[in-house]
Amino acid sequence: MKKMLALAATATAAVFMLSACTPSFGGNKEEEITQKTEKSSEKAIIPKYNISDSYYKMVLPFKAGKARGLTADRLNTRLDIDEFETGLMRLAQDTFPTDDYLYQEGQYLDEDTVLNWLDRKKEGSDLKKAKKDDANFENLGLNPALPSSGSAKSKNESSPIYLASMLEQDYLVRKDKNSIQLGGVMIGLALNSVYYYRENTGDPQQEVELSDKTIRSHGEQIAQEVINRLRKMDNLKNVPITIALYKQAPKTSIVPGNYIAKTEVKAGSTDISSWDDVKEKYVFYPADTATAQKYPDDSEVFKRFKNAIDSYFPNYTGVVGTAMYENDEMRKMKIEIPMQFYGKSEVIAFTQYLTGELMDYYSKSSVDVEINITSSDGQEALIVRNAGDKEPTVHIYD
Repeated sequence: MKKMLALAATATAAVFMLSACTPSFGGNKEEEITQKTEKSSEKAIIPKYNISDSYYKMVLPFKAGKARGLTADRLNTRLDIDEFETGLMRLAQDTFPTDDYLYQEGQYLDEDTVLNWLDRKKEGSDLKKAKKDDANFENLGLNPALPSSGSAKSKNESSPIYLASMLEQDYLVRKDKNSIQLGGVMIGLALNSVYYYRENTGDPQQEVELSDKTIRSHGEQIAQEVINRLRKMDNLKNVPITIALYKQAPKTSIVPGNYIAKTEVKAGSTDISSWDDVKEKYVFYPADTATAQKYPDDSEVFKRFKNAIDSYFPNYTGVVGTAMYENDEMRKMKIEIPMQFYGKSEVIAFTQYLTGELMDYYSKSSVDVEINITSSDGQEALIVRNAGDKEPTVHIYD
């Protein structure tokens, strides 16, 4: 594994100076406290350090989620797996601030429960068979049952699977000076934008595109049933629960999907009175025609940035970017630049050049920018400029 040199850089720097890149820890000390639930209490530790105000401290010892691994099995791409989790954590900060809450992976929805809920509802002969195979079978599937008649194609197209995955995140809060307890729960519901199926084993994969209106409608219906079931669990009867709907991208997508709506349900209630739109999306650059028309200024900036690299360095193999938008305003830009290098001096010179170009083309203080420079040997350099920072931070890997 490569050793990392942390380098501080300004847009005009001619010489990189070695520096340590450390988070602000604020003098907090590791705490041993008691974590209480409805039926038990146990010792836990609040970590001494926090990387950033944008992240939650996580209770130690680390407890893996009870349904750990199901998200990866049920979503289409690695991009969706990451965004489904980190996006839910980002939305959580609106309700459960990082200053007041601690994070823990979901401890109340276990693997069997989630798998049962993700299944199709059973009817007719399918239900009889399920009960025959398992005397304790509970018909808990949240996806629609397949019709009893018709071809495999017609049955799947009339009753697609809407709910692809579920994710629980727990947020803990202080009960008193020496103890913490569950303060709230986030539930992510990942919904298919495209439903994939095969008529018979070995047949070509078929697909059904689902409209945004259809996804939203079924997502809201599923959310109501989920909250009804959660309130029947002892530990979740009297805590605030936020449910967020995630539209996962098709298998062929080069950007992740995005959250489309969320609702906050008060402690003890099952009433979902309203939904708030979540106006986030991911966009790939270089932009296609539709994107260039919607975001002409951003498209032009990326084009000029790419042209500047073309003119400077002949050995690049492509420059691509993924931008995250909130309310149609760019909030993050992640740029990937694979290169063929022949020496460390080339890496340093090129990284220094890119640092200046970043400040020229992405100078908006409201945008987080990350540039990853890679070669066939792996990561060569990283340039990061967080929103609000006057200068970027640069890392050269040795």
